[in-house]
Amino acid sequence: MEQHIPKKILIVDDDENMLQVLKFRIEEEGYEPVAVTNAKDALELSSKDVFDLALVDLRLVGTTGIDLMKELHSNVPEMPVIILTAYGTIETAVQAMQQGAYSYLTKPFDYRDLIFQIRKGLEKNQLAREVKRLRALVGESYGFSNIIGKSKAMRIVMEQVARAAETDSNVCIYGESGTGKELIAKSLHLLSSRKDNDFVAINCGAIPEKLFEAELFGYKKGAFTGAIKDKKGYFSQADKGSLFLDEIAELPESVQVKLLRVLQEHTFYPLGSERLVTVDVRIIAATNADLEDKVRNGAFREDLYYRVHIIPIYIPPLRNRKDDIPLLSDYFIKKYAKRMKKEPKELSSLALQKLLSYSWPGNVRELENTIEYAMAMSEGHIINEDLVLHNRRTHITDRGKIRPLKEARAEFEKEYIRTVLSITKGNVTEAAKLTGKYRSDFYGLLKKYDLQASDFKNANNIPNSS
Repeated sequence: MEQHIPKKILIVDDDENMLQVLKFRIEEEGYEPVAVTNAKDALELSSKDVFDLALVDLRLVGTTGIDLMKELHSNVPEMPVIILTAYGTIETAVQAMQQGAYSYLTKPFDYRDLIFQIRKGLEKNQLAREVKRLRALVGESYGFSNIIGKSKAMRIVMEQVARAAETDSNVCIYGESGTGKELIAKSLHLLSSRKDNDFVAINCGAIPEKLFEAELFGYKKGAFTGAIKDKKGYFSQADKGSLFLDEIAELPESVQVKLLRVLQEHTFYPLGSERLVTVDVRIIAATNADLEDKVRNGAFREDLYYRVHIIPIYIPPLRNRKDDIPLLSDYFIKKYAKRMKKEPKELSSLALQKLLSYSWPGNVRELENTIEYAMAMSEGHIINEDLVLHNRRTHITDRGKIRPLKEARAEFEKEYIRTVLSITKGNVTEAAKLTGKYRSDFYGLLKKYDLQASDFKNANNIPNSS
């Protein structure tokens, strides 16, 4: 396992005195600084060694710190870069942050602030590496790209998955139907220390109550009519691995009691057997219900709830992470172009706007079905708006009621900004021109609606999962 806090830091500053002070301060904190005075040496070092973070002066001989940062990121995209400058302006700070800087400090700065930023940047780098490893583990077959996306909401989920995977505690994943709970569960398993053992998934709502005990714990030949041979249950199959209990809220009460006993004692008797079986299983549960509410209503045992709800992870519905819709749509277009042996197509701006304005009660699964239909029915290179969300109303609220004008106007403005950013692929200058706004005013809208232009840069170019 990687060290909790990466230690190698690249420092680039053409002021020799500043370089030595920075190097001394960073060494005092237990990190390993490597200091150079020019961009050429920095790029040469970064091509030969792995750095966990870089401190880069904004003004360098022959180039700028922002240009150097871009070149460093072309080699190591996830490496945090902190820009240092004695010429701090709001415009320069915004430019640096928009183009990928982790943070920005103006000289002279408090060294406590610098060390704090370094620590936070190193934590971010650690998480980015876990995300990268997770993507590689999950692979294309599990469609991880179409679940995670780049929205702030899903970045939070990704961080929770990465942290939960470092423990062996039971996890409960909450989310509406179609949000991808099983894919998140599979990702969690593959990132954990149990990844080399089995991930066993069952749908608790699909097994008849009378068969549950036999399915969970297995049985011996002759245990009941029809038991013509021994069979291992799901718990035995998942030994040393993970058992995914989808729709756990549907568990019958009689089965809840038996499941609780296994979680407490880690042992059980298969049906018809007198031999006690011991298992080491991590439980990953999932539900689209409010388990706490089920407990209050007496439909779910409180003691079982506390056993499975140790680490809760909440997957947001698609309507709350619409920033991901352009990425997801492009992913599904490419997927079905390959499956249908067609050339990939593009969504028209009106088609994309239609997707962004819809409430998505079926979440990612519904979006995938929508794109599959559009790919099957479209003839040209462009998917027009009449082929998306066929025969579905897209301008009503989730409850079918008219919203207050202020709320509706704010929602429209936010979706409008998202649409423009999707069309311009995150180019703020172009987006401001299209909307007739000054760049500074457009940045104000981004801040108002908590949007990041960088999230839209690859709207038509989803990276693969490697």
